Parts: sequence; C-alpha cells; structure tokens
Amino acid sequence: MSKVSVGTLEICSLPELMIESLHIRVDTGATTSSLHVDNITEFQKNNELWVSFDIHPDLHDVAQTVRREAKVDAIKKVKSSTANKERRYTITTNIVMADMQWPIQLTLTDRSKMTYLMLLGRQAMSGKLIVDPEFEYLLGKL
Repeated sequence: MSKVSVGTLEICSLPELMIESLHIRVDTGATTSSLHVDNITEFQKNNELWVSFDIHPDLHDVAQTVRREAKVDAIKKVKSSTANKERRYTITTNIVMADMQWPIQLTLTDRSKMTYLMLLGRQAMSGKLIVDPEFEYLLGKL
C-alpha cells in the first residue's frame, strides 16, 4: 500500500463519534493520538467499562458540546507535552481522512489549552501516512 502525504494540519471525521470536518494537528512527535473531551463519566455496559463525555465538534464554537460514549480499551499513563503524567482512557474509533478510513486508538484528555481539539500521533499514521512538515491541508480544505 502506498502512503499518502499529509501536512501538519488536516481535516478528519470520526463517524462513530458523529464528528465531521474536525481540524487536527498531525504530530510525529506524539506516539498516541488524543481528543479533547470534558466531563468524562465511567459506566458499565454489557459487563464492560465505557465512558461518556462531552466533545466540541466545532473549533470555532467551543460553547457547542455534544455528549458521546465509547467502550474503553485501556486506561494508560501518558506523559503530556508538558511532561506531566496523567491517567487517560483509551478508545478505538474509525478515522476518515479524504477517501481513506481506518481504526485508530485515541486517548481522551483535556486539550483546552491547545489550539487543536485533536492530535494525530504516530501509531495512527503508521503504514498509511507520510507527513511533510512544509505544508498544511495536503488532503484539502473544506
């Protein structure tokens, strides 16, 4: 499979979370991908750990929130960009970029101090994408 070139900023959708046209930061320095969420609540469903959370689907209207839920794959200790270790829920969901779709793991965290609500890390890109840091939106803008 040939790899697709992407820039440092791209647009994706997370159809299982009903999020479309999300502007994301593509970051080869990050191992895992992360999504900004608020108000995480644990619950049991079919004897499995799930979480519900609020997300902001529109970067330009952070007052708008929607409630979503997902099955928890794991709880990981992740070192953030500020070198703090934090406990994060990890979920698996499909990502859509251009005409490609594949499952990725996402950690759920507070990215409210960051410009972009989602960061796409190396694990999610492996075997699929090549990042050209000179460009943004190589897959196109809306």
